[in-house]
Amino acid sequence: MLDDVAIRVRQNIGIVTAVLLFSILYLLYNLSHPKGFSSAVLVQNGDEIFALAMLAMAQTVPVLASGLDLSVGAVMTMVGCFASYLLTGVGAPLHLDIFGLHLGLGTFPGGMGGILLGIVICLATGALAGFVNGCVVVYGRIQPIIATLATGAIYIGIALFLRPTPGGKIDEDLNWALTNSLGDFAQTIHIFDDGAAPWFAPVAWIPVPFVLLVLIALLVWVPFRRSVIGRAVYAVGSAEGAAYMSGLPIDRAKIAAFTLAGFFAGCGGLFLAIQTSSGNADIPQAGAYTLNSIASVVIGGTSLLGGTGSAIGSIFGAMVLRVISFFFRIFDIAPLLQPLFEGLILLAAVSIGALGVLRVKNTLELFR
Repeated sequence: MLDDVAIRVRQNIGIVTAVLLFSILYLLYNLSHPKGFSSAVLVQNGDEIFALAMLAMAQTVPVLASGLDLSVGAVMTMVGCFASYLLTGVGAPLHLDIFGLHLGLGTFPGGMGGILLGIVICLATGALAGFVNGCVVVYGRIQPIIATLATGAIYIGIALFLRPTPGGKIDEDLNWALTNSLGDFAQTIHIFDDGAAPWFAPVAWIPVPFVLLVLIALLVWVPFRRSVIGRAVYAVGSAEGAAYMSGLPIDRAKIAAFTLAGFFAGCGGLFLAIQTSSGNADIPQAGAYTLNSIASVVIGGTSLLGGTGSAIGSIFGAMVLRVISFFFRIFDIAPLLQPLFEGLILLAAVSIGALGVLRVKNTLELFR
């Protein structure tokens, strides 16, 4: 029994390292915080973690297929700009002004129905952007890093077209319900008239962002991971030639990987718009999120060479990065020193994850 556990730990040393590192850092953070171990602090942390965790998951899927998606931050930004138009909760006429030409697009429905429709459109937009990325990579025969660099510029251009300046508005009830605790969520959508129930009280403190994160991981990532296409993605990243000779759907696997990445990035952009209650085509922010998503993947134990890792590990990698930024506020660390500390943590995590490689005596074992 103990031997089986030891083997599993060695096989998943990356994600184990990320979980342990996050646990230690988050414990120290709460011990140092004046209001640590409180629901208010947990809610604030959940709001800040969710978007990066989604982009970390988005980056993981193409990386598993031995690719790299540099457009995840741009897709997030574009979807956030769409959300600032579609999630107002008030029926309003939609129009576009193109080179001085005013185009009416009809009236978007209001109320809860309009909000749900807007959410579906936003997520579909993210998935569509990822699908386009996959098609460019597969049928254009272009390296993913180059293809997504180009498509990312297009998505940022669309975002700037939609929101040349920050603006828009998100329904206030939607903002409050999804960025606070389950108790606030229940009160906002009137599940309970008094906002509480005996069976609900023990979980009312849990932040909604964490619940959404768990649901997306369980309902989207886990089924994909266990599907034929999901296994094909891992096989492509491990050895594309062998996967092809085995008759696996290589092209479909790559397109599915980038499409799912777009969906996850859309989830991040949708939540970021809801959190900030506006749309903002912020190019530096998109770039920072993209780079941090790559760092989260590495910290979470996913190999950039493809074939090994998990989106769950990347979530913990994103949490590690965010906890580090939390420490900066607690200890009032100068902004110029923040990249230094982040780099040291990243280097430590990567080094621990590479210990297994250092123990290999026959280098041929690395390619099995």
